[in-house]
Amino acid sequence: MSPPTGAVFGNGHLLVVGGGVMGGAICEALLGRGVADPMGVVVAEPEAEKQAALRARLGVRTVARAAEAVEGAALVLLAIKPQVFPHVAEELQGRIPRGVPVLSIMAGLTLERVAADLDHPEVVRAMPNAAARVFGSVTVWCATPAVTPAQRDLVRTVLGAIGHAVEVDEESVLDLATAVSGSGPAYLCLVAEAMIEAAVGIGLTRALAQHLVFQTFAGTAALLTAPGAHPALVRESVTSPGGTTAAGLQALERGAVRAAFAEAVRAALQRARELGSNR
Repeated sequence: MSPPTGAVFGNGHLLVVGGGVMGGAICEALLGRGVADPMGVVVAEPEAEKQAALRARLGVRTVARAAEAVEGAALVLLAIKPQVFPHVAEELQGRIPRGVPVLSIMAGLTLERVAADLDHPEVVRAMPNAAARVFGSVTVWCATPAVTPAQRDLVRTVLGAIGHAVEVDEESVLDLATAVSGSGPAYLCLVAEAMIEAAVGIGLTRALAQHLVFQTFAGTAALLTAPGAHPALVRESVTSPGGTTAAGLQALERGAVRAAFAEAVRAALQRARELGSNR
């Protein structure tokens, strides 16, 4: 049963720092799920055009600087790029009241770094992905010891509203998840683009090619999430010896597709660690 609209934030509001793609997507998901109501969300976004777009699309309140709305916040969500964090930290350092958790979705930045730069111990670090906007994100998260059970429940509610959330004890898992599920939608979209272009190349119309590829992705996702499913088993079930699928798979293996994906994940992991070490 869903909580009453806005009830999870009590008499406070959700302060979202950053009105970009992820900040907007999470706001949209929380509003769509009834976890928040528009007047209970404040987005801090310096660009006036983005502010106007968010107000028009979602009905939320907007401010130019996070410090303008930190008072009365029940949760502060940092949905900004890691490179922007030093400026935001300078603005908010020591100004977030004790008892108000900070939820960071910044790639690479550690709990220790965020807590130290904000001078605030109650920090949660999470890595959602772009599917948050359709309630389909998979999010890995962990928290500092200062985060209370009640605050963890609030975070679970917020992250659960955008999809499936998994709490972990080891913060090192966050960078690994960033490289896999955080960046994963882009990898799969590249595969979809390649399949569509190949389909057009062999004679399908673009509209039909897109429909076939998108529905193939959706159907395969359903197969993979069925009880007892495994990618190898699903692959084997559609691969007849000497058949068309076998021929296609042989071509992919010749093209070293597995190695390319492994390299992509390693490169994303390395970049996540670089972002975390830069100050």
